[in-house]
Amino acid sequence: MRRLERLFVVLNGTVVIAGLAVMAAVVGANVAGRYLLGFSLTWSDEVARYTMIWLTFLGAGLALREGAHVAIANAQEALPGPAQRALRWAILLILFAFFGLMVWVGIDYMNRMAIQKSAALRLPMYWVYAAMPAGFALMMVHLALIAPRYLQAGFNATDEAARG
Repeated sequence: MRRLERLFVVLNGTVVIAGLAVMAAVVGANVAGRYLLGFSLTWSDEVARYTMIWLTFLGAGLALREGAHVAIANAQEALPGPAQRALRWAILLILFAFFGLMVWVGIDYMNRMAIQKSAALRLPMYWVYAAMPAGFALMMVHLALIAPRYLQAGFNATDEAARG
């Protein structure tokens, strides 16, 4: 199971890095074209914007694994052991419910935008809005994978599965 988890984390990170490289290449090419050659790529802003949206949602699960999202850890740490564990269970349940709700809302919104097209690329906006349910579904998977460690030690626990 640890090997599959590690593969999942590496694959997710690789996709985020590749997306960042694509975004940097497109923006860099546009800047170079504009200032060195006197022309601009009409679609570069859209590609950069939509890539950033996808990167935000795809990278959110990786940030969750590291405890990098905003949190109030002092409340957990101030409680005695059994109360800490109960609070962590409550947090996990709330997060799963919220992520599930956001997948559902994201799919609904994505379907509502299916007929709209982007201005420059003529890309169906369905694909842009698909980032939300995809990202929250990934967050649910990441949360399920780190839940046992979180229940034991909180988000400050080292995540050897991701780094190993």
